[in-house]
Amino acid sequence: MTPHSDRRTVARTVLRTGAVAASALAAAYAGPALSTFGPLRNRLMPRLSGRGRPDSVALTFDDGPDHLSTPHFLRLLDTRRVRATFFLLGSMAVRSPGLVTEMYEAGHEVAIHGWTHRPALLRGPWTTYEDLARARDLVGGLTGGAPTLYRPPYGVMTAGTHLACRRLGLTPVLWTAWGEDWRGRATPRTVLDTVTRDLRGGGTVLLHDSDCASATGSWRNTLGALPRLLDFCQERGLTVGPLRDHGGLAVAGWSGGRGRGGQVVP
Repeated sequence: MTPHSDRRTVARTVLRTGAVAASALAAAYAGPALSTFGPLRNRLMPRLSGRGRPDSVALTFDDGPDHLSTPHFLRLLDTRRVRATFFLLGSMAVRSPGLVTEMYEAGHEVAIHGWTHRPALLRGPWTTYEDLARARDLVGGLTGGAPTLYRPPYGVMTAGTHLACRRLGLTPVLWTAWGEDWRGRATPRTVLDTVTRDLRGGGTVLLHDSDCASATGSWRNTLGALPRLLDFCQERGLTVGPLRDHGGLAVAGWSGGRGRGGQVVP
């Protein structure tokens, strides 16, 4: 073998080794994204799924606050004497800071959904950290204490997300049942049917109080389904409330909200 061919062989080996190493690193970084698969997560990751007391259902909303839609949800929940957890986008909260304060004063739990609605797989570790920290600091400044719960956009977790949460004192929480209420073809009936198909005592429900990352006007279907969902839980003797009263998360520190937590739906 000539020196020239030796160099080519070494170069190919280095490139091949580098490609394998890069693939391994990418897999390690993206590996936690497997938790996005609901059936797997619900079975093997109860804490991340938001599993709580068997007589309780945690009601959560993503993507707000939106001055056009969120007030409708707050009024309905107040009428039913129910509190919920709202995972807020920093980019939305900065436009409607008064709504964040209103949620908190009404006794709802205020958590974060990041600053922008972008999958964590498209971000590196440092960008992920900055996104979460920016949202946490804004929301904490509006409510007087640092939020402790985080839900990633699209439910996608990465190694960088877990590391950022650990550094910022955040506990990631996904869900056990959702309404697929972001779809353009959704209706109040489909939202209700989709949620209740997978909802059991101890579950966490994901809905949306904003259409900023959903089909335009989709929040109206969610709002239309919500009273029926609360009735569904009442009929089964399930207490509906925020994650802070749900049990199973063992979150220490401030979690937002001054009023009473979840109550049995009247």
